Amino acid sequence: MRYFLVACCMAMGWGCGTDHSGNTDWSVRGGDKAQQRYSELTQIDTSNVDDLEVAWTYRTGDIEKDASTQIQTNPLVIDGMLFGVSPKLNVFALDAASGEEKWRFDPFTGADSSRSSHRNRGLSYWEGGGEARILFTAGSYLYALDARTGELIEEFGEQGRASLKEGLSEQFRDYYVVATSPGTIYGNLIIIGSLVSEGTDSAPGDIKAYNVKTGALEWTFHTIPRPGEYGYDTWDDPEAWKKIGGANSWAGMALDEDRGVIYIPTGSAAPDFYGGDRKGANLFANSLLALDASTGERIWHYQTVHHDLWDRDLPSPPTLVTVEHEGERVDAVAQPTKTGFVFLFDRETGEPLFDINEIPVPDSSTLEGEEVWPTQPVPSKPEPLMRQQMSTDDINPYVSEEEQEILREKLTGLRSDHFYEPPSLQGTLQFPGFDGGAEWGGSAFDPQSGLLYVNTNEVPWILQIIDTRPEEDTANPLPLSQAVGRDEYMSACVACHGTNLKGSGRSPSLIGVEDRRSPEEILALINSGRGMMPSFSQLPEARKKAIVNFLINREHYAVDISSVSDKKEVTGNSETARYILNGYQKFRTEAGYPAISPPWGRLNAVDLNTGEIAWQMPLGEYPSLREKGIPATGTENYGGPVATKGGVLFIAATLDKKIRAFNKATGALLWEEELPYAGFATPAVYEVNGKQYVVIACGGGKLGVESGDAYVAFSLPD
Repeated sequence: MRYFLVACCMAMGWGCGTDHSGNTDWSVRGGDKAQQRYSELTQIDTSNVDDLEVAWTYRTGDIEKDASTQIQTNPLVIDGMLFGVSPKLNVFALDAASGEEKWRFDPFTGADSSRSSHRNRGLSYWEGGGEARILFTAGSYLYALDARTGELIEEFGEQGRASLKEGLSEQFRDYYVVATSPGTIYGNLIIIGSLVSEGTDSAPGDIKAYNVKTGALEWTFHTIPRPGEYGYDTWDDPEAWKKIGGANSWAGMALDEDRGVIYIPTGSAAPDFYGGDRKGANLFANSLLALDASTGERIWHYQTVHHDLWDRDLPSPPTLVTVEHEGERVDAVAQPTKTGFVFLFDRETGEPLFDINEIPVPDSSTLEGEEVWPTQPVPSKPEPLMRQQMSTDDINPYVSEEEQEILREKLTGLRSDHFYEPPSLQGTLQFPGFDGGAEWGGSAFDPQSGLLYVNTNEVPWILQIIDTRPEEDTANPLPLSQAVGRDEYMSACVACHGTNLKGSGRSPSLIGVEDRRSPEEILALINSGRGMMPSFSQLPEARKKAIVNFLINREHYAVDISSVSDKKEVTGNSETARYILNGYQKFRTEAGYPAISPPWGRLNAVDLNTGEIAWQMPLGEYPSLREKGIPATGTENYGGPVATKGGVLFIAATLDKKIRAFNKATGALLWEEELPYAGFATPAVYEVNGKQYVVIACGGGKLGVESGDAYVAFSLPD
């Protein structure tokens, strides 16, 4: 393995970045710690990329179609070994040239497999002192494995794992805390964020650094500041840090190893969509943080959304770049957003390279207690990568005139004057949508040209708020335990599954769930979570059983009503929010296409030297529309691009199950190949024994396409 070579290199004074094995690795999620998603390899280039063929396919064997399992992993390749993750969070090692499995580790051995409830976007690799470790998360734990054998490192944490809840205040200890993105290695530290609930039952999104050797917690940065910490005064309530959660970094990070600075994007404070109980600007939610990687001390920050009411999380790791700006070479950091903006900052000072204007935002919330922040930051350059408003002139042209008129009427009934229009009971157009703009796949950067490549979604959603304290329907009262279950459903479940239980693009319908699962299975899912659904194990047992009774429309469980009489016991933080989201609703046609005119997904190239868009192309197509002769419309897309020195830009990400190669200079399509399942992940590019490969995880499971369990590698023919 490579770590023996590295030990020799260190002893002889060679740099650890040199690989003397003859292979070119992909040793970090995103290719390198700068998150450039760029490969120096040139064997595959614009002249021969259309000759690519399947080199090998690996099937993980743990597909679960009914649960919409996915693989979002960007695999690692180190000295001829590929490390990946299966849909059920099994970690494995393959021969990177043949796809032959070498070892496999199941973190849930002997446990209910439904515990493997969250997505995984990659692994971390550390080497030193003659050993190498793979670090990854499953459930609420950070695991350390021997990279040679896949065996647990018993001296790490407690029997090979450390708790992601370490250091949380007692009131948050039972809350949902996992990590979808891998930690970043700096020396003997692994720095990691988290995924938490987005409701009132949310843990705070502390940034943490663990010792790679021992699993001990070395430092913590509080994204919801405590008394005496910078940003504490941006919360009107001095007790906010005891009650509010979120402001977490779920997307991943970028590291300037030479400067010892780590750049961390954060998400919104909880709960989403209503801020009446968290008034103020809410630092460090929706911020790009620059921290000292050794200590966690703040160097600078920039907040991209103040007092977020729209779930405008920073959705991807930032990319560290060097650009030509005003006649000088400047080390900078580029951060794409869900709104289609790209913010560009000086890496050392945090000063924006292009002016950022604070624009007025409508102070027109009709929700009791809400105080909309009066301005939001908008960069003067680069120009937005997508449309940011939708009018009646933008209705989908590929439906009948009758349906177009229905869609226009629906749009007219929504609040849509501004892309920062506040949430409302009436319904507000959310465009850009909840899923971007940019998403978690990340951007690629070409150091040769200064082009940043970002794939974006261009699909409208509907943000409708409901009041959780409606008048009781006295004409049709529910049995008592079902009425309690309805109230609990409105508190914990309605944001994803809606008041009508029909679900959304993110969440399945719960209508008729009793025909698909037994009450005991439903209760187990509430306890464990699955897919995008977090665990609600923190709820008292009586409350969970009441939810089951409501969902199956009968009193299967006997519920002690006296044990659920105090709603404040639900969260341990604050009373259940009065205003919550009525499900994640896309604004769609009757056939399920976006209600807006195409493109619905794009691949964008931005010249960071000038701030101008170099080119844009629709990304993906619907086979059903292609059969009708409709030009490529683009589709929603998840997973990012990779650029190469050979002039090629690789990306999968679309629902049409294809991986594509574009000319990175012009955007011209050079090659495409259908995958066994949709590749909602970012490719990895590597070389073994002088042969270049491109590998993509094909897990499907999003946007209504089937789930898969494959990793597919491509290479040129021998």
